[in-house]
Amino acid sequence: MSGGKIVSLDELAEISRKQKHKGARVVQCHGAFDLMHVGHIRHLQRARAEGDVLLVTITADAYINKGPGRPVFNEQLRAENLAALACVDYVALFQDATAVEALHKIQPNIYAKGSDYQTHTDDITGNIAREKEAVETHRGRIFYTDELTFSSSSLLNEHFGVFPPETKQYLKSFRRNWSDGDVRKMLQSLSKARVLVVGDAIVDEYHYTAPLGQAGKGNILAVRYESEEKFAGGAMAVANHIAGFCEQVTLVTGLGEIDSHETFIRSKLLPNVTPEFFCIKGAPTVTKRRFVDGDLSKLFEVYFYKEDPALGSMEQDVCRWLEKRIGDFDIVVVPDFGNGFISSRMIEVLCQRAPYLAVNTQINSGNRGYHVIHRYPRVDFASLNEPEVRLAAYNRQDPIETVAEKVCDQISAKCFAVTRGTRGVVMLDRTRDVMHTVPALSTKVIDRIGAGDAFLSLTGLCLGTGLPSEVAAFIGSAAAALDVQIVCNREPVSSLNLNKYVTTLLK
Repeated sequence: MSGGKIVSLDELAEISRKQKHKGARVVQCHGAFDLMHVGHIRHLQRARAEGDVLLVTITADAYINKGPGRPVFNEQLRAENLAALACVDYVALFQDATAVEALHKIQPNIYAKGSDYQTHTDDITGNIAREKEAVETHRGRIFYTDELTFSSSSLLNEHFGVFPPETKQYLKSFRRNWSDGDVRKMLQSLSKARVLVVGDAIVDEYHYTAPLGQAGKGNILAVRYESEEKFAGGAMAVANHIAGFCEQVTLVTGLGEIDSHETFIRSKLLPNVTPEFFCIKGAPTVTKRRFVDGDLSKLFEVYFYKEDPALGSMEQDVCRWLEKRIGDFDIVVVPDFGNGFISSRMIEVLCQRAPYLAVNTQINSGNRGYHVIHRYPRVDFASLNEPEVRLAAYNRQDPIETVAEKVCDQISAKCFAVTRGTRGVVMLDRTRDVMHTVPALSTKVIDRIGAGDAFLSLTGLCLGTGLPSEVAAFIGSAAAALDVQIVCNREPVSSLNLNKYVTTLLK
């Protein structure tokens, strides 16, 4: 019976037109309705009482950005739940994150929202103001129901096993000290920070393939090429992450004289990133070509780069630029991928002159065993993964907390984070002599590449602006949780999505 109530958006618009022509008052509600509860039902019943016909549009799965694991119930189930209610006349799925275009199509007499949307300044997305404008454009009005309210996020977090017990306990403990409103205000406070990013430029390529099986001759895997995609990675990805939260970011990096990819790189930088490119003579811009299958499992990787490129006069040019300009910034973030751009002389300038220095020294196939954090004699915040920390300490056996303390003291870091994938993050705050442990805040992983960059970017930015280390670790972990839902560096972690995920976690 409910199936006949689920229609397309165009059909819903036609139903609205006919009902209004007959003199009926059309009411529209819109939302995700991920977990149907008594608050939703009372809201819908009250909305129906304002008119003669209740039409409900629901956000499609692809446009729900409340973080990993959401929606819990897919769009078909959510539509069926709504259609089963007697107060709902028709339901349609809508392929957008806001109801604005749906309102222009349906043109309801009344657009009903819950009372929690009545104060528009509380809406971090700004969508409710645009939706109000859309409904009023067609001589409709917005109506706020005043019924019992519940938070779907709170109910899902508490009762539906979205997170394992360890994560639920961590979030419960964190909420005692910091509300979602507190954290969102802290994120807003980052906007005025002047940030410099210095690091390797990397172009990441994904060549998507479908495995065919073992080749007819030889013991190798044969695949069928399907498509390819190119991403701005390395220091560009870090600059883009930070630019989502700061008004202005400056990027210093080296592009190869051969195959520089400069036009592509410029097109991928956010508008508020100001690049300072330096030419590496006789070398290409580092490019990593990965062949992946349909599940994004990496089959094979090819590096296009020159080992130990001769920096020549470029090193002097970068050092002069840093000596002249580094004092203009509040925070310097250095994603050092060990591909040859950052020299010992540059490190000397960075360590001596950076007002606040956040560093990652990444281990990869091109530098394994030769690239450790000890290159930097002074760091304010270092973020490394567990293998990078253990290599720096030459210690495979001791507890990671013990190893982290040793490496932290060797580089005189104020804060030191160890990212551990599915086991979360351990962060040592030497200024307060405390150790924070944050469990993984993601429930699903699409692609791990870039998650460490997201953590470095947001945690370094938070610490550099003076936010408490436990909040910085939480924010960085939430950013990493969002990033593992993004294919490679297809897009940066946005302020809107991070704010929404913070709210989802802390409800």
